Amino acid sequence: MQSRRRIRRAPGGGDNGAHWISYSDMMASLLLVFVLAVVYSVYQYYSMLEIKTKQLNEQQAELDRATITLVQREEELEAANVTLMGKQEELAAIQIQLDQQENELHAAQDALKTKEEEQAALQLQLATQADALAAMQSVLEAQRAEMLTYQRRIDDMVGVRSRIIQELSRALTDANLGASVDKTTGDIVLESTVFFDSNSYNIKEEGKQLLSRFLPVYLGVLTRPEYADYVGEIVIEGHTDTAGSYLTNLRLSQNRALSVAEYCLQLPSLSRIQITQLQNLLTAKGRSYSDPIYKADGTVDMDASRRVEFKFRLKDAEMIEEMNRILTQMEATGTN
Repeated sequence: MQSRRRIRRAPGGGDNGAHWISYSDMMASLLLVFVLAVVYSVYQYYSMLEIKTKQLNEQQAELDRATITLVQREEELEAANVTLMGKQEELAAIQIQLDQQENELHAAQDALKTKEEEQAALQLQLATQADALAAMQSVLEAQRAEMLTYQRRIDDMVGVRSRIIQELSRALTDANLGASVDKTTGDIVLESTVFFDSNSYNIKEEGKQLLSRFLPVYLGVLTRPEYADYVGEIVIEGHTDTAGSYLTNLRLSQNRALSVAEYCLQLPSLSRIQITQLQNLLTAKGRSYSDPIYKADGTVDMDASRRVEFKFRLKDAEMIEEMNRILTQMEATGTN
């Protein structure tokens, strides 16, 4: 500035100096303007650069986030692909099962068709059997009616046996006779000690007296009119003790039964009608020692084994017992 002042104060001078001063000022101004323009441009550039950098950083951040999202999506896609492959494998397995089930269904349909054919044949067979069953039913009805008749007869026989046993027990008790009556069979065992000595078939006097009292009472019950159609046999059984051989005792027991039978048929206390009835019913047989009587300690009671038993049999008893057995079996199986 001082130079410029000096120049202005210089006396005289030409136009060139003033011109160059003005040109210099102008150039300085232009330079200043240029510098300012450059500075402004640089400022604008850096401002713009900062903005662009910020924008680029934001875009980079967005790009990073997008990249992360893309990676996540790729991982999810890969997981989805794995799941899809698993589903495809499951679908393939299901398809195999469906194929197997379809094959099984075809086999079941074939089996069902076979069963239907068999059922049709069975129905035809059943229809034939139904006709045969109807015919058998008619036969069974007839047999059932016959069985009912037998059943009534059995019931009558059982009732008759029970009544006879009860009346025998009562009559023997009233007559004060020492004889035991089996409550199931009606068999009567007379006191053994009064009949026979060992190895003898001769009736002792006590035995004869007992038979004279016993037989009228016994026949008085069995020959009653209400039992005439039922009583088929009176059996006198002879028994021995176990001493000796079987055959020897068989002869002895038979002789004992015969001795009692002979004495009974000759009893003067019996009427001719009773003797005739007794002859028609009486049977005598020996049992040897096949049915001995035992003591409480398990040994054979020799005296009690030498005995005589009176038994009665109802007519057709064996047949009735067999029919009763059959009826019992039928009732047990539910066919009656």
